[in-house]
Amino acid sequence: MQRTLTLDAIDWKILGELQADGALTNVELARRVGLTPPPCLRRVHALREAGYIQAYRAILDAPRLGYSVVCFAFVHLASQAESDLAAFHAKVSGWKSVRECWTLSGDFDFLMKCVTEDLPSLQAFISDITATPNVRNVRTALALGKVKDEGMVPISRG
Repeated sequence: MQRTLTLDAIDWKILGELQADGALTNVELARRVGLTPPPCLRRVHALREAGYIQAYRAILDAPRLGYSVVCFAFVHLASQAESDLAAFHAKVSGWKSVRECWTLSGDFDFLMKCVTEDLPSLQAFISDITATPNVRNVRTALALGKVKDEGMVPISRG
């Protein structure tokens, strides 16, 4: 069970610093937020236990690793019954090309951010999506370039 914390200015600074660079050592993090290392580490553990910090990751250079094509797929299902949604969720979790999947309101049910090695791989993947049971329609938009790709939470680095 996650406990509730009331975040103070130092907690916000810790979250901002870790979001900017999750590889910071505790000593460096403590220096940046104005604490000594032991209380800083206790706060980081408390923030993690409370669920404010969900995970740590390295952000990789996808094109350099062979994934140069980014596509957004808008998926409309024929049925939104719970069992049909659960089946689609299970299918999505097995698609390695899908990096993010969001449920939407409006004309489409899902938005998926997908990466592939090349256009033939993308075409094959889109064929897999359209062949999935209960998929009524798929629209795609090929990404031409990245303008901004920030962390999800806009924390001021005060």
